[in-house]
Amino acid sequence: MRVITVAGPPSVGKTAVILKTAELLNRPGQRVGIVKFDSLSTSDDKLYQRAGLPVTVGLAGNVCPDHFFVSNIDDCLGWGRDQALDMLIAESAGLCNRCSPHVQGTLAVCVVDALSGVHTPKKIGPMLKLSDIVVITKGDIVSQAEREVFAFNVRLANPRATILFFNGITGQGAGELAHRLEAAQSIERLEGRRLRFPMPSAVCPYCIGETVIGEDYQRGNVRKMTFGCAGHEG
Repeated sequence: MRVITVAGPPSVGKTAVILKTAELLNRPGQRVGIVKFDSLSTSDDKLYQRAGLPVTVGLAGNVCPDHFFVSNIDDCLGWGRDQALDMLIAESAGLCNRCSPHVQGTLAVCVVDALSGVHTPKKIGPMLKLSDIVVITKGDIVSQAEREVFAFNVRLANPRATILFFNGITGQGAGELAHRLEAAQSIERLEGRRLRFPMPSAVCPYCIGETVIGEDYQRGNVRKMTFGCAGHEG
């Protein structure tokens, strides 16, 4: 089974990218399924169902969605085998820019939004910097100059990635993305494989339900700011 991870900030168009691309991939002789990860709720599974795609949903609830993803993704392969899938696309929740849900040995896609500002690529961590393909959505809404500057900054952040522009309404760009997903290598399982980068970590009282603000309630892995000259903090 080929396993594809699709990550990106919230509301950049990950589901639209997957739907348009899966239309081309899901044909006789190739069965594509979706694992939709989200934080609190989702209705995207209904969109996948209407498109005739097998889909299962995982909601992280009060757990970091990135940690929830990694704790469950290998089990999702078991579900994919039960569904006789040839390709499993795992769509992460809309993640913070520090997250890193990409796995060594699987094809990693990061979706970003050209409307988010030309400097956004440098603010995104390993989910963009260590991806194999960066899909830029909503490029039709900005000027050609903004598109080129945004793509240039993506290239600075991740020189090795393939950059694709994608229109989530018309599906322009889906053919090229589908071709690259089909070229992904097949794997038997994810158990024992490694993430491409360590995840954010925090073991503090707020992780386990503390709600009171104040130093008396801060224990464990707590990172404090230092204040120096005006306009600088660390």
